[in-house]
Amino acid sequence: MKTKAIRLYGKKDLRLEEFELPQIKDNEILAKVVSDSLCMSSYKASTQGSDHKRIPNDVAENPIIIGHEFAGELVEVGAKWAHKFKTGDKFSIQPALNFEGGPVGVLSAPGYSYPYIGGDATYVIIPNEVMEKDCLLAYHGEGFYPASLAEPLSCVIGAMHANYHLSPGSYVHKMEIVDRGKMAILAGVGPMGLAAINYVLHRDDRRPALCVVTDVDQTRLDRAASLYTVEFAASRGIELLYVNTATMQNPVEELKAITYGEGFNDVFVFAPVKPVVEQADAILGFDGCLNFFAGPGDPNFSATFNFYNVHYGYTHVAGTSGGNNDDMVEALKMMSKGLDPAGLVTHIGGLNSVIEATNHLPEIPGGKKLIYTHIEMPLTPISDFAKLGESNPVFKTLAEICSKNQGLWSVEAESFLLANADKL
Repeated sequence: MKTKAIRLYGKKDLRLEEFELPQIKDNEILAKVVSDSLCMSSYKASTQGSDHKRIPNDVAENPIIIGHEFAGELVEVGAKWAHKFKTGDKFSIQPALNFEGGPVGVLSAPGYSYPYIGGDATYVIIPNEVMEKDCLLAYHGEGFYPASLAEPLSCVIGAMHANYHLSPGSYVHKMEIVDRGKMAILAGVGPMGLAAINYVLHRDDRRPALCVVTDVDQTRLDRAASLYTVEFAASRGIELLYVNTATMQNPVEELKAITYGEGFNDVFVFAPVKPVVEQADAILGFDGCLNFFAGPGDPNFSATFNFYNVHYGYTHVAGTSGGNNDDMVEALKMMSKGLDPAGLVTHIGGLNSVIEATNHLPEIPGGKKLIYTHIEMPLTPISDFAKLGESNPVFKTLAEICSKNQGLWSVEAESFLLANADKL
């Protein structure tokens, strides 16, 4: 079986290549990748090359396939796994294997460490360790892009579950956000912040009474408010506020005033920016938990933290890097029940657009860049479909479909694109 894939050879050295996959072993699975969403972690992998903690040292001689937010269909199942999977099953993958025997040990992950599996490919071989660690996950919902976005959603889910609180004098950590508490999501209208808002609004087991989402970009705040409305939040028992801190004279005082001076129980930081981290610390209430979500590229990134409040106010910090299997299962289950992550997606492209997009990801505005690996298509903002439709009937129809869905991507749009991509 031949595959086309984006392979990493070194720092900013990504190549689109076609090559032969070996015959699968009895403990492996051959799969067709349909969609992959690009992640800033792939940009970091490309930028750092073999210096990256998940990239093998010999990547120049044995390149790996990039991409780890992918979904598709199983094509051929090895005998060892025939009792659990079958040809035609739709799948998503939890890339954080935590498997000692991988190419870079415990940190090995599809999309970083392997020569034959990664999301930016047409066909891949899923190695035995993925199944052994229960990281090959069935997807029973419609379409494919929701399963691609299950991985980023699982990261948000893991962050919410990782927060903890204390009972003075007991030293017992109570895991999770405070139910009916006060939550702030800072720098919260980028792709991952939108995923967090979506998750918070759709949880059934616990949710805050107040959720304040901040940013300094009014256009992005307005878009978030149109996707995840104050009215819908109210129907879920949540007071949702979108706040532009750039317009505030004293953001800390004004944010705390929203809580009547008490501060927030749970504060999530979605940008590795020193002033934002320090703002998050300053608005914590008693027993407040600051979750530093955004992974910095600088290993020396730091910010000041009020240790007086740590001692007397029980404030504390949590952080996660990715979700675990349970988080992925929860993400896929919520999507199967109707949670649509389409609000994260702003650009659509084909495999041919991956190299340029990955190496320049921080410079490309908007949210998630969704790739369909079996088509050729420049990375295109959904907002440009109507203009392109003036000369191309495929884009015209895509624009009409997206217009029916608040300008968002959808299963209908995906199905139409996959059926008509050769006419682009």
